[in-house]
Amino acid sequence: MACAGVAIVALDTTILNVSIPTIIRDFHTSLPSLQWVITGYSLTFAALLIIGGRLGDMFGLRRIFIVGASLFGLGSLIAGLSQNVAQLVLGEAVIEGIGASLMLPCTLATITTTFEGDDRVKAFGLWGAVSGASAALGPVVGGLLTSNASWRWSFGLNVIVVPFAIVGAMRFMEPPVPRAAAGGRSFSGSSPSMVSAKTRHPLDLRGAAMIGTGMFLLVFALSEGATYGWLVPVRNLSIGHVLLWPTSMPLSVAAAAAAISVGTLACFVVHEMSMENRAAGPLVEFSQFMRPAFRVGLGMMLAISIGQLAVSFILPILLQDGRHLSPQINGLWQLPSGVSVIIGSQLGSRLAIRLGPVAVVRLGLAGGSIGFVYIAWVLNDELSFLQLLPGLILCGLGLACCLTQLTNVILAEVDREKSGAASGISNTSKQIGQAIGIALISALLTSRFAAAATSAIHADDGLSVQAQSEALQAVRTVGVASGVPPDVTSREATRLGRLYVDALVSGSRAALLFGGAVLIIGLLISARLPTVRPTPDRSRRRRSAQLRADHLA
Repeated sequence: MACAGVAIVALDTTILNVSIPTIIRDFHTSLPSLQWVITGYSLTFAALLIIGGRLGDMFGLRRIFIVGASLFGLGSLIAGLSQNVAQLVLGEAVIEGIGASLMLPCTLATITTTFEGDDRVKAFGLWGAVSGASAALGPVVGGLLTSNASWRWSFGLNVIVVPFAIVGAMRFMEPPVPRAAAGGRSFSGSSPSMVSAKTRHPLDLRGAAMIGTGMFLLVFALSEGATYGWLVPVRNLSIGHVLLWPTSMPLSVAAAAAAISVGTLACFVVHEMSMENRAAGPLVEFSQFMRPAFRVGLGMMLAISIGQLAVSFILPILLQDGRHLSPQINGLWQLPSGVSVIIGSQLGSRLAIRLGPVAVVRLGLAGGSIGFVYIAWVLNDELSFLQLLPGLILCGLGLACCLTQLTNVILAEVDREKSGAASGISNTSKQIGQAIGIALISALLTSRFAAAATSAIHADDGLSVQAQSEALQAVRTVGVASGVPPDVTSREATRLGRLYVDALVSGSRAALLFGGAVLIIGLLISARLPTVRPTPDRSRRRRSAQLRADHLA
């Protein structure tokens, strides 16, 4: 069930990327508006992951997994039937995000409490292979559905699969066992922290509100700074006909949001440290950051997560709007990346047993960085599949080797009784990084496209004043989805089409180089990782093979 659960969540994170251009046209919206569907999902997911893990500890992994899966299916149904961006955000970003935040910690906790030593290395490899392959194959599935049916079936697929996941959880995941039934301690097949109500700390709702608010405002500032101004207001912020932040304000709404988020997150740190000192059950135990592998590993996870989505987010836009490929062909072009993830995950597990997880993490980061830089180098308006193929293979192999073992490294120095919370922090770091990464990559793509297109339009003497004016207006309002204005000559339409593609290539190259640079930063950070190797636990190896098979089924 661990692999089945993570497959549903991971597939959902990328299956929609390939449909973005189609949804923009269907809803008559822009990329900055639609990006909140993806960013909002990552933000909701990140803000609630630790709470989801804690609920699993308190009420049982199976019960919380089923609740999360039910919410995930409901959100998918709402998103699939949505008629505008607001409804899509409600279903995908809010309800699905909540459901996923309850499901994923339960899958990881199942593995961390069942396996040890080399077995855990292999289990993480399989978990990572399923997670990575599902995420990498998302564009393929999304492309096939968008081209042959509708992008709405990307959500309909979840509605069909979720009931089977719930039935599987009821069949294979162990129900909560009272502490007394286990002789005063939890046993291997159960939730990692099944204690009586007397020893159970209440949820830290104040801390949850702080981290949720702080991260929401931070991602809003990063993603909307280019639209509303980084420091000085350049555009009114309105919801419907309600004016929330006029340009007459002395500071932009993005700058204000960033300042409030910093203050809120600082209060969160102080609050959590106070909770920890009083042993009152904090969401985050900051004393864990004193452990080098945990501290450095989380920094790497954050950096990798910021940069890794550049390829899966940028390529669908470039291939469909620049190369004019159908969503189905676009997905097939990215299929080698998914195959490479499957191979790389298994290769990483085998290498980790021989070389140690840290060496595999470094090798994977180096390969992924080279892949990003290569793709940025070969980008052009006539990009071929064979030109793109080596970069996709390098990215898939490298990131799969890295990410399948990085969680192992992060948890290497963490006490067993605290591994559940530490796993939640690791996943939260990953999701926060992805939310920030999408915001930064989208902003970089949009701003670089606008700058290149505006400059080229002004410099083109072959365009009439009216054509220039209409083209500039389209660039300002629609961004990378800009089309050729209807009232231009065929010659001007050809020139503008070529100009838009060149600007899109320029913006895509900048975003990919940014992603590669962040991966290189992660590689540099890895120099501070201590050497860790998996430690065998003979008692855990005596567990029933059937129990382990049921958990991974």
